[in-house]
Amino acid sequence: MSIKRARAYLKEFGMEERIMELAESSATVELAAEALHCEPERIAKTLSFLMGEQPILIVAAGDARIDNHKYKTTFGTKAKMIPAAAVEDYIGHAVGGVCPFGIKEGIKVYLDESLKKFETVFPACGSGNSAIELTIPELEQCSGYSEWVNVCKEE
Repeated sequence: MSIKRARAYLKEFGMEERIMELAESSATVELAAEALHCEPERIAKTLSFLMGEQPILIVAAGDARIDNHKYKTTFGTKAKMIPAAAVEDYIGHAVGGVCPFGIKEGIKVYLDESLKKFETVFPACGSGNSAIELTIPELEQCSGYSEWVNVCKEE
């Protein structure tokens, strides 16, 4: 169960007790916002892509959409999402619970600029009914991110 991996990982930062296990599903941005009583844009969704054979994660605001031109400019390749059925094999978490916590070794994590407009955001924690509220500096610390990127459309 990948929430256990996320919990064990967040324990290294003393944050495992802050994980919220919800009675209802938080597997989509809309469901998570409803369950957490917050604006959908404050849900920090984690998107999984393949660059060749190498998976990467991009954490973005809940209302953000990938801009293909910006993605290609940033990464030098076309955006190719990992098929939903293969996400757990590549990342270690299934769709609905994908997060940058407790993922498989060697996966680079990028944080999108769309998150910077918030004091706190709510990423998932490895399951379709979990979340944690983090400040942006806490997200930077816990995500093991490589760098900030600007790959989403400006709404």
